[in-house]
Amino acid sequence: MKKETQTIEFKQSWHDEYLEWICGYANAYGGTLYIGRTDDGAPIGVAKAKSLMESIPCKITDTMGIIADVNLLNEDGKDAIEIKVEKYPSLISYHGKYFYRSGTTMRTISGKELDRLLLKQHGKTWDAVPMHKLKARDLDSGAIRFFKDEAVRHNRLSRKELNVSREILMENLHLVDDDGLLARAAMMAFHRDPEKWVTGAYVKIGYFEDSDSDLRYQDEVHGPLIQQADKVVDLVYTKYLKALITYKGIHRVEQYMFHPDAFREIVLNAIVHKDYSGGNPVQISVYPDRIYVWNDGTFPPELNTAAKLFGKHSSKPYNPGLAGVFFKCGLIEAWGRGFDKITAGCKEYGGPRPSYKIGESGVMVLCKACPAYLELKNAGIEQLPHTTQTTTQSTTQTTAQKILAIIKSNPNVSRSALSREIGLSSDGIKWHLQKLKEGNAIRRVGPKYGGHWEVVE
Repeated sequence: MKKETQTIEFKQSWHDEYLEWICGYANAYGGTLYIGRTDDGAPIGVAKAKSLMESIPCKITDTMGIIADVNLLNEDGKDAIEIKVEKYPSLISYHGKYFYRSGTTMRTISGKELDRLLLKQHGKTWDAVPMHKLKARDLDSGAIRFFKDEAVRHNRLSRKELNVSREILMENLHLVDDDGLLARAAMMAFHRDPEKWVTGAYVKIGYFEDSDSDLRYQDEVHGPLIQQADKVVDLVYTKYLKALITYKGIHRVEQYMFHPDAFREIVLNAIVHKDYSGGNPVQISVYPDRIYVWNDGTFPPELNTAAKLFGKHSSKPYNPGLAGVFFKCGLIEAWGRGFDKITAGCKEYGGPRPSYKIGESGVMVLCKACPAYLELKNAGIEQLPHTTQTTTQSTTQTTAQKILAIIKSNPNVSRSALSREIGLSSDGIKWHLQKLKEGNAIRRVGPKYGGHWEVVE
């Protein structure tokens, strides 16, 4: 005997409200509705079956404009009706509302979910929608230069491939439609102010002490999405987190609560796969022993558990155009390998992998402090800072000392080399160099290209 599933439903008698179920089947995966059976599938018969055989098809066609296969069955001498509904390529409405079969329930779809489904039926995603009046010349030069530098550094594209006009570059990145209009993904990745069109295209960070109401300080990171991740990681690991310091012999050992590389992957995932139609920013909440990263997004149904996320799986980006840009410049990996990096970082620190809570309100990632950090913290080794000023001063001083030491040993060192040596982004190094120059700690001798640094004694 058949059982109720996502595509099979039993009803004892017919009511016109079941037209909503037929609409939901047409919008989901198709399905079959049986009239004249109990919830467990036992046949009990239905009254006036022949009359219903005439009225039900007419009601389906008149209210939804579709055709269903309506059959009269005889089960154990009792009449029953079978209504088979195919999945339709376009969205179907019933009395102005859209219904969708999800699991064993029927629900109404509206708002941003309806917009997404309407786009999907035309073979488009949210980030592929064309931007009228936006031209390639409106995109940020710094963001495009950053993309080119990173694409070459990660061997994703060659200088020859990148030595083209902005218009050609956007076409090569598949960010231009048949009418020559830039896609939303181009605007999000490269425009200096994507919030002009999308209100939630930024990252909000807050430091909390003892409770959710105990907010000590906060920041926001704005600008082209392609540069936001590095800015966020730099800010969190210089202002919001402080390494606990120990020594192995003469070597200084810095221990953070959560591995920076793993955190960077989580931030990148939040930025790239966020549902930007909701209007909410990516939100990062930092506590003394944990970090929460929330984004207004979701995962495919087949990746709804942590085991599936961290197992081998295919890559199905929510914003494929945006993901393509991030991949081609080396910020993210293809085939879902970003979760491998998260696992590797957590393993290096000997800490737990982050936990994921996936729901209708978005995706919440919890990053717990690793045991090594908690052990040092409980031993009283340089407690976490409690003020913005303390955090910024101590971290800036440490980074500045590293830069000065490297310049002393190698006056010809480049900004990119400093970035690799210290572990900060190029923009972060640029900021520290500027502060050192303003404080007369260093000076640049010679031309921009071919010159060298001097430490002012």
